[in-house]
Amino acid sequence: MIDRKLITDDFDSTALKLKRKGVEHNTLVDARNLLEERKLLLQSVDELRGIINKTSPIIGRLITDGKKEEANAIKTNLTSHKVKLNTLEDALKQVDLNLEYILLRLPNFPADDCPDGFTEQDNVVLRIHGYDEDKYKNSIYKPHWEIGSLLGIYDADRSAKISGSMFSLLRGEGAKLLRALVTFGLDLNQEKYEEILPPHFVRTETLMATGHLPKFEMEAYKLRDDDLWAIPTGEVPLMSLYRDEILNEDELPRCHMAYTVCFRRESGSYGKDTRGMQRLHEFHKVELLKLCTPEQSQVEFESMLADAERPLQLLGLPYRVVDLCSGDLTFSSTRIFDLEVYAPGVNRWLEVSSIGIFTDFQARRGNIRFRRKAGKTEFVYALNGSAMATPRVWAAVIEHGLQPDGSVTIPLPLIPYMGCEVIRPPKS
Repeated sequence: MIDRKLITDDFDSTALKLKRKGVEHNTLVDARNLLEERKLLLQSVDELRGIINKTSPIIGRLITDGKKEEANAIKTNLTSHKVKLNTLEDALKQVDLNLEYILLRLPNFPADDCPDGFTEQDNVVLRIHGYDEDKYKNSIYKPHWEIGSLLGIYDADRSAKISGSMFSLLRGEGAKLLRALVTFGLDLNQEKYEEILPPHFVRTETLMATGHLPKFEMEAYKLRDDDLWAIPTGEVPLMSLYRDEILNEDELPRCHMAYTVCFRRESGSYGKDTRGMQRLHEFHKVELLKLCTPEQSQVEFESMLADAERPLQLLGLPYRVVDLCSGDLTFSSTRIFDLEVYAPGVNRWLEVSSIGIFTDFQARRGNIRFRRKAGKTEFVYALNGSAMATPRVWAAVIEHGLQPDGSVTIPLPLIPYMGCEVIRPPKS
């Protein structure tokens, strides 16, 4: 949540920044008007409460002194004040509800050096690692779902029978490969990040804290009989580890990682690359999260980016780093670098990680602060990103590892986890 003071004290600058994320000017005007109305109502409420608090003891003294008529006259006036106070308090509650509705739907500011734009074409490719276009020109590749089906490690028919479209069912060495990727992603980062195994179902306030609610309510899965939601990413439970707490400055940065199963409805994905492991309702991921001071955030961002690139480099997968434009940023982020792996079988760059800075936006929603050594408290800055988004990395490993005989070679770092160097077709 942005600081509401910016709407009243720096309106023009705030409106320009949010315009870069597609926020309409009138929305900010409505928020400013509500904040001004709230200020006036609070003043009136405080004044009336003060009058009532001063008047009440006077009535008691007058009654004690036998001045009942004078006491009754003041009591009648006091009753009128209380009725007016109730009306003002009701009006204040309604203003607060209207204001909260708007503020919860205002995104974080894009960073000043974030590219402008609203489409994928406005994103900026910063660098490409390990990709040689000539290598793929005269070679024939197959999509991972075809390879996996022939190897007997990917079963789309039974997945659809069990759960419908956009779910996956991996078998044998296919399932083992996904497990290997998860463990590899965790092991690579175990020295820098504390591993957390969080709940996969969270309360409404937990999703609110990261900005996933109310903005993306239609994209989330909610349990029918409980105030619990299936997590869309490991960021959600990790970000609430310290909700409503005050950390010490010398404890920062706090670095955590978690392997979770994630659930997303992907309601707007009809016809958008939904075959195979490209886009799923349920997927496995290793998430990284850091809480730090504002001064630490840029260094920690670069460090997290390197941590997310390292497994791709070790697996020998070509990838690129993309600086997302302002309109393509997520709701809560101020800057995002996407890591996209090239998958030759589908001839596409597949996003496998989004490394983001969230400034104090999520911390304000979750009330996570830290105390400076001098004693002042401030909101922490948050960063997160995927250390291993298994579905698309699994797809890229399969497509890059395809051999002429139909087998798939395993990248060297995964061999100890797999116990084999090659996935071979069934003998029958």
